[in-house]
Amino acid sequence: MLLGVRHHGPGSARAVLAALEAYRPQAVLIEGPPEADALAALAADPAMRPPVALLSHVVDDPARAAFWPFAEFSPEWAALRWALAAGAEVRFIDLPAATSLALLPSPEELVLAEGPAAPDADPPGESGEPGEPGEEARVDPLAVLARTAGYDDPERWWEDAVEHRGEEGGDPLAPFAALAEAMAEVRAVHGDGGHPRDPAREAHMRLKVREARRAHERTAVVCGAWHVPALAGRTAVAADRQLLKGLPKAKVETTWVPWTHRRLARASGYGAGIDSPGWYRHLFTAPDRPVTRWMTKVAGLLREEDLPVSSAHVIEAVRLAETLAAMRGRPLAGLGEATDAVRAVMCDGSDVPMALIRDRLVVGDVLGEVPPDAPAVPLARDLARQQRALRLRPEALERHLELDLRKDTDAARSRLLHRLALLGIGWGEPAGSRESKGTFREDWRLRWEPELAVRVAEAGVWGTTVASAAAARAADAATHATTLAEVTATAESCLLAGLADALPVVMRALADRAALDTDVAHLAAALPALVRAVRYGDVRGTDAGALGKVAEGLALRICVGLPPACTGLDADGAAQMRGHVEGVHRAVALLPDPALRDRWAAALRGLAERGDRPGGAPGGIPGLLRGAAARLLLDDGRLDAAQVARLMGLALSPGTPPAEAAGWVEGFLAGGGMLLVHDQKLLALLDGWICGVPPAAFTDVLPLLRRTFAEFDPGVRRTVGELVRRAPSLAAHPAPRPTDPGLPGFAPTLDPTRAEAATHTVRLLLGTTTTTDLVTRGDGGAQDD
Repeated sequence: MLLGVRHHGPGSARAVLAALEAYRPQAVLIEGPPEADALAALAADPAMRPPVALLSHVVDDPARAAFWPFAEFSPEWAALRWALAAGAEVRFIDLPAATSLALLPSPEELVLAEGPAAPDADPPGESGEPGEPGEEARVDPLAVLARTAGYDDPERWWEDAVEHRGEEGGDPLAPFAALAEAMAEVRAVHGDGGHPRDPAREAHMRLKVREARRAHERTAVVCGAWHVPALAGRTAVAADRQLLKGLPKAKVETTWVPWTHRRLARASGYGAGIDSPGWYRHLFTAPDRPVTRWMTKVAGLLREEDLPVSSAHVIEAVRLAETLAAMRGRPLAGLGEATDAVRAVMCDGSDVPMALIRDRLVVGDVLGEVPPDAPAVPLARDLARQQRALRLRPEALERHLELDLRKDTDAARSRLLHRLALLGIGWGEPAGSRESKGTFREDWRLRWEPELAVRVAEAGVWGTTVASAAAARAADAATHATTLAEVTATAESCLLAGLADALPVVMRALADRAALDTDVAHLAAALPALVRAVRYGDVRGTDAGALGKVAEGLALRICVGLPPACTGLDADGAAQMRGHVEGVHRAVALLPDPALRDRWAAALRGLAERGDRPGGAPGGIPGLLRGAAARLLLDDGRLDAAQVARLMGLALSPGTPPAEAAGWVEGFLAGGGMLLVHDQKLLALLDGWICGVPPAAFTDVLPLLRRTFAEFDPGVRRTVGELVRRAPSLAAHPAPRPTDPGLPGFAPTLDPTRAEAATHTVRLLLGTTTTTDLVTRGDGGAQDD
């Protein structure tokens, strides 16, 4: 008995169950890798909850892998569970994974979760064969049949012909015979349909079917309907064996792994032919009144989001969906009718809640589960053990995790996530903290994807536990690093991950690389990560003293080599060096040595006051760097307003090329524009220089100025514009005289009387107001405040 199905079709699954109950075969043959025969019994384990997938990977090269997913509504899964419950023998009859994976030219050409495929054929890398680069466009047999039946949508035709077909009486094998006849006609026209490996696969299936028929009187074969004509035809055994002769083989391992509904959806890149796995699961689990039950689910979801949806909305939506189905000539309302009805009745025509419904219900976030005793690499077992111990359950839905590193459990969670990141297993992604910037807090976004199982298998070459594998990977990364910044980043990762065993190797590589590297840009790029590592060592209780000494040594070398390294740079080089200078400035501020901070300030002052040659001349320091250095010194209080005004006056003097002066302005104002709001002298200098730029040069400096002022907050830009607009003679009077009223709202000196009126409110905000202050002010003052 040949049962041609559509992969992940609930109608096919129900039809398969009915056919198996009627025929009662002694052996059930399922399209899938034969390596899974030993794993079939696990499908009956109560802890096995679909969606799940068979994962096969090459032992020596885990990146060469393929998935065979099964959902609750997959006909193959239904057949597998029926056979195990009925005591029938189960065999997988597709081409072995050892052969299909060996045929891959390279790991880069392996398709783990994408590739076009016909709905009832085998998507590459997930339901049968790994994809082959350069394959011709594949024929979609359902699209061909739908066009023949007068439908423009294959999904709608399949729902009308199969999914919405009621439990009719008669022969349960009749639908399979009709579908097999239709597929035979399609294959007669389209040949292999763009599946060049199908002849070998079907030859292997035929051999397995013959073998099962010799051993059992009644056998049932569950496979993609596309293959039924090839399996039903008469072919010589010798011809089939000749097709398989000489095919390569690789040593593979196969296991069960959790899968998700999102990975079954086309939107995720998996071409299984189902756009709506959540809807299909609903059809399979709710065969009676599916539309009514669906509307109830939708209403429940919208209510959880605080949208006003009542039972009356549900009743009206069901009526509208059934009416639309009748008008469109459909036997039952499908997803299209249900969606139109929900949009009109429950969502008031808005697509915003419809996006939520599609994400949560039509597709869904269901994540399968696999029994703990399923075969797995030692690293995967250790990871699962730690996930259970730390109560970090893998979930398909993205979740936000806030960690307080002062707590033992949170610190252990942080170490695990950082170790996985070192191994390239991206379960967690660091997220910016919303409330605290302290080093004792971490924010993560967690989301488990099925392909992470492949990453775990790949990382198994580094060790049998997460800790040992991460330590070995870190030591290897430090040894083979090409830049100093890579070594310091690895050192930081080791401290974050608590890998004390790997630190000696990383420190030796760091010391060797730091001693030989003379490029100031490399040193500057490496220092911030090294200083962060020192700070993390403090909060995590690890010894970072050796790293601190290396960091101080790097900082001293940067101070000495900074001026020469900033000389003669072009625009791109200056922009890159500016980023390095700002990073080093933040890093040095975190080091405990005040003498080192003074040394760095002296280096910045030398950079800001370097005026031996114009910045634009060969060998000069670009204005961008001189302006940035001046701003950093000003923010640290090492330059006062008068000194900064002198530097700005020199930088914006008529003798400086306009482009160079614009670079100085860009570097100086990169720290923000509030300085111009509070210092009219600097604003006057800047305004006077802009007004004096020659027309021929203005076009060249305009992009720099636009880029500079675009980084200001909108309120700052508006205030600066108002100040300039209200004072057209600002350039002529850069410093308002005491008798000059100046701009409205901006007095030249402080008004003690007006300032005193605000001091009480300021004390309240700072929490320094006492009872004596309130009594002294009296009721009237308190009321004014």
